[in-house]
Amino acid sequence: MAAVPTTADLEHLLRGAALRVTRPRVAVLSAVHDRPHADTASILGAVRESLGEVSHQAVYDVLRALTSAGLVRCIQPSGSVARYEARVGDNHHHVVCRSCGAIADVDCAVGATPCLTASDDHGFAIDEAEVVYWGLCPACSHLSDHGRKSGV
Repeated sequence: MAAVPTTADLEHLLRGAALRVTRPRVAVLSAVHDRPHADTASILGAVRESLGEVSHQAVYDVLRALTSAGLVRCIQPSGSVARYEARVGDNHHHVVCRSCGAIADVDCAVGATPCLTASDDHGFAIDEAEVVYWGLCPACSHLSDHGRKSGV
């Protein structure tokens, strides 16, 4: 597990992406680092805990700027709201629970990014592939098994 970035680390990331360092940007970036796969409402709540009152629109604007700068990745599995993560640049994938919606990272099975080698790229310059695995998380799987055993 990666070390939790300090405020100085987050400020350095913002400057490195040619973004002005502001309290909202630092707070949003910190929230995304602290809460992988968080939705906007969760990020907004964390930012408000840190800064006090901040608008929904301000958080959306910061998330858009951070995503455009490549500091944050937005994912949106089918049937889910947009979710944000700070793990960028490695083209990893996700596993999603069909029951509770839990999301976890999944590294490429072989090599660094084998999924970027499409059988036919149709002339596209491919730089990202989205693979989503679907199933039941351990907790939901256990509940499902328990329900079958008890006749529920």
